[in-house]
Amino acid sequence: MGMKRIINPWIHTPGYNCFGCCPDNPIGAHMRFFEDGDDIICIWRPEQNFQSWVNTLHGGIQAVLLDEVCGWVVFHKLQTAGVTAKMEIRYHKPVSTLQSYVKLRGYLEGMRRNVAIVRGELYGENGELLCECTCNYFTFTQEKAVEAFGFVHSTTEERDYTWEEALKL
Repeated sequence: MGMKRIINPWIHTPGYNCFGCCPDNPIGAHMRFFEDGDDIICIWRPEQNFQSWVNTLHGGIQAVLLDEVCGWVVFHKLQTAGVTAKMEIRYHKPVSTLQSYVKLRGYLEGMRRNVAIVRGELYGENGELLCECTCNYFTFTQEKAVEAFGFVHSTTEERDYTWEEALKL
């Protein structure tokens, strides 16, 4: 069974311009997400304008990517909206912007009342873990998610994508 591409529920929302996931943000990361079992996956292509040192992905951009994949765990797996309350990051190795892609993985570790504990991982194209985080997300009731964030629900496309197909998107 392959991965299912998650449909961005905010695409036609007036004022939506998220740096991480809005496809129309001219300076954004343009992240797209897939559901793969219990995981949320993003295949992201580094660009030179996101670097800190020469050919090195900026640590702040790594944090954005990880925060975003963890946020999509809340949206899609918990079917609600939430905000980051706490984020702890471990940078293991520099992330080269010369790679054709990096893989981000997010998954739910647990819940404490209305706080979701979500793990995020960033892998190089060779599969090596380069950076990881734990995020605590304050999650909202369905009513608040609709009222404050316009979030109704998160769905996927019907078709399955292989890893190779997802890489080509």
